[in-house]
Amino acid sequence: MKPSSENSSRPPDPGSASGVAVELRGITKRFPGVVANRDIDFTVRQGTVHALVGENGAGKSTLMKILYGMQRPDEGTISIGGEQVTLHSPADAIARGIGMVHQHFKLADNLTVLENTVLGAEKLHGIGARARRRIGELSDAYQLGIRPDLLVEELGVADRQRVEILKALYRGARTLILDEPTAVLVPQEVDALFANLRELKAEGLTVLFISHKLGEVLSVADAITVVRRGTTVASVRPEETTSQQLAELMVGSELPSAETRDSTVTDVPMLTVDGLHLSATDTDGVVRDVLDGISFTIHKGEVLGVAGVEGNGQAELVEAVMGMVDPDGGAVTLDGEDLSHAPTRRRRESGIGYIPEDRHRHGLLLEAPLWENRILGHATEEPNTRGRFLGVPGFPELLALRDARTDTERIVSDYDVRTPGIEVTAASLSGGNQQKFIVGREMSHHPKLLIAAHPTRGVDVGAQAQIWDQIREARREGLAVLLISADLDELIGLSDTLRVMYRGRLVADADPATVTPEELGSAMTGAATGHLESDEPPASAEPPASDDARPENGTGGAK
Repeated sequence: MKPSSENSSRPPDPGSASGVAVELRGITKRFPGVVANRDIDFTVRQGTVHALVGENGAGKSTLMKILYGMQRPDEGTISIGGEQVTLHSPADAIARGIGMVHQHFKLADNLTVLENTVLGAEKLHGIGARARRRIGELSDAYQLGIRPDLLVEELGVADRQRVEILKALYRGARTLILDEPTAVLVPQEVDALFANLRELKAEGLTVLFISHKLGEVLSVADAITVVRRGTTVASVRPEETTSQQLAELMVGSELPSAETRDSTVTDVPMLTVDGLHLSATDTDGVVRDVLDGISFTIHKGEVLGVAGVEGNGQAELVEAVMGMVDPDGGAVTLDGEDLSHAPTRRRRESGIGYIPEDRHRHGLLLEAPLWENRILGHATEEPNTRGRFLGVPGFPELLALRDARTDTERIVSDYDVRTPGIEVTAASLSGGNQQKFIVGREMSHHPKLLIAAHPTRGVDVGAQAQIWDQIREARREGLAVLLISADLDELIGLSDTLRVMYRGRLVADADPATVTPEELGSAMTGAATGHLESDEPPASAEPPASDDARPENGTGGAK
């Protein structure tokens, strides 16, 4: 290994001894009731992008946590740069040049970007001017666009991801593990990330890339390892395989399609948002419009898709409709009921289901068992309640714990949530199984309106198909859906109507039947406004030759 210089933050090169950056042999990891990994062999060459793919619960994240020192294998060996090592903690992995960007970020919301970056690494460059200078150098070198003085709680998901990448590079990572790094990025951002990965590779860094987006894997990876049910089933080169073949190796099924061909849109308004306005004060003390006159209508049986680069007001729109923030002006009406200033619980009871953008922050109690998470957000609704104590209005609700447990078992079965049982904590499930559980919980209350923010983020192709089918089925039964997604194929395939959000305004609309992801992506960056295809308002997700007719839905752009 090369010795690091006295003033350098770069650790010894983990691949310099043999051309192999990482090698795992016979890795087995057991948890109560389940074997996460079984006799896995895994070799990563130095200076390559190596993709790891597999279905949810296949053991990918567990394997990477073992490599990062977060968990210890029950059997097997780990070698870094040709040297067999024992990793007791992430500190050991970092010292060996391993960095990890988790799918669910490990950031302190109440600290700034700079404070999060230097936390635990104060000895490298201090906590002041030298640290700030180093952050600036890394941000410029890899085009991360880091603003060191912003609070993390003010950042969107994409910006948080960049901070996590910065943290790893700041600590001198030479092998970087990226867990679902493109889950919420638009095509232009994905292209920029991949350009950064190629720069990292050109400098001799190694990237372990976990993803469910098989097209991206094929475009960026030098080698691909497929994991199924806790064990490796194939190692292939991208030029020798296809997305279809990878999907079959992963889950034994074909690639799903989000395309929706049947029309279910009615002329009955379900959600009407009129002139919604919300302002916020940024870190410089400047008041800016986060939502600027947002107006639209979603009808029964209609999916309204909203596209936009992270941080352009989509999250605030969801929060305003859910009652998590109180807007400065405008109205929110659900099925004729004015909910403009109603609390979140009333909106839930009125028929709003919610699949949150960040399932860990807003969708689950991670250390609580699954059956308690079944109650979360629906404590006053059946089957979770037995009504008011003594039947007196204003008295506390009595929880029906036995019924909640029974219904949790039904959700686990109906939605294929892979878990040893309902008593395990939500944290013990893989990300995709957590997502399927949330979808099952929300759909179980037969909502009038479903707010779906990135509903298939971080799930495998099998779970993705299942979630899409559930949304389509509920749509046929009259469900109205507000869909926010960074997956443009998902937006175009599922939506009946498309809107583009830019700097807090709805600036463009598009017909899902004719618009392309590239055209939608262009509008998301502010390069195009108005209607993106024809002169007629978008009214159908049908192919042009379809005989199905839809009423005009009256969804409006920004005022």
